[in-house]
Amino acid sequence: MSALPAPPTATTPRSGPVPAAAAAEGRATTGARVEFRSLRRAFGPTVALDGLDLTAEPGELLALLGPSGCGKTTALRVLAGFEQPDSGEVLVDGEDITPVPANRRDAGMVFQSYSLFPHLNARDNVAFGPRMRGVAPAERHATADELLELVGLPTHGDRYPHQMSGGQQQRVALARALALRPRVLLLDEPLSALDAKVRLTLREEIRRLQLALGITTIFVTHDQEEALSMADRVAVLNAGRLEQCAPPAELYERPATPFVAEFVGTMNRVPGQLTGDGSVVVAGAPLPVDGDVPAGRGGVDVLIRPESIGVTADPEGTATVVSASFLGSVTRVLLDLPDGASVKADLASRDATELAPGVRARVTPVRRPVLVVPAPESAAPEGAAPEGAAGDKVDA
Repeated sequence: MSALPAPPTATTPRSGPVPAAAAAEGRATTGARVEFRSLRRAFGPTVALDGLDLTAEPGELLALLGPSGCGKTTALRVLAGFEQPDSGEVLVDGEDITPVPANRRDAGMVFQSYSLFPHLNARDNVAFGPRMRGVAPAERHATADELLELVGLPTHGDRYPHQMSGGQQQRVALARALALRPRVLLLDEPLSALDAKVRLTLREEIRRLQLALGITTIFVTHDQEEALSMADRVAVLNAGRLEQCAPPAELYERPATPFVAEFVGTMNRVPGQLTGDGSVVVAGAPLPVDGDVPAGRGGVDVLIRPESIGVTADPEGTATVVSASFLGSVTRVLLDLPDGASVKADLASRDATELAPGVRARVTPVRRPVLVVPAPESAAPEGAAPEGAAGDKVDA
């Protein structure tokens, strides 16, 4: 594996070759701080960004996650300079770059469709940016060869795009984005066109490179597994607004809003009863409420993760097993509750051997804080997803 590109110095232009001494030291670049300030962007009556405030810290990988039309790609395009906001600012290291043309923003971008030049081989595709900046042929080809080795394609320099697989083409596109050593790397769903095995391998490679180079990276994806497995923090967008930005574990375990709770991962929405003392009763078990507790007593819906539900076979139980799906070490069990609701439970497969369809079972929620939302007959909170919206989404 070739040494990593070194950060630019006063005597080393960004578009020049990597100094051997610095490369040998494996020095990482210093990432830039990126800020979206009150960004608004509308396309006719459709509001894509509605006052977005978000910051990517130096050197972190920030994933933008959300449903189609939430504004995540628009935010990335505004940062790249391909879209101009109607209002608001984009700052990089404190500098307002909103009026700066795209070709002067010092950002590298990787697209879903690779966008390689079909008439150029891999080496010349990677060297294209330095070529446009007037770097000498020997220097830009040396940089291209080093970057191709960095992305695991040291022998592919002479191959053309049609001679490479989709995963290989995307590696070349990543090397091309890094050729000018940008301050910010932008990834617009770069893995969505690849098959599952290649996606897994390439997302690990992208994360490895990002950590090694220390480059601030903003990654747009609709795949929750990608976002949660790769990112330092995940920003969940909904209707052009930021719902929550947090590390993956916090986002999953402590969602800030019902929308985040139901959008990220699989979530059960089951009926419960407020007790008036700050807890809610679900399937006969009192559970602490996370966040604001609605006043008074009465029926609410409770949001519970499948892994927070215990299930045991019991002839006297009030739940009925509908199906049990073996997923390796985990089995997902779907049950009907006596009130007509259904619930999903994720159990260790060794504990689910008796839970065949039709078996009566006892459901016991794990005592963890839960979010509560108004029951369907009450007004739904603004911005909340409709009931059941997240139950069939991609599991985290």
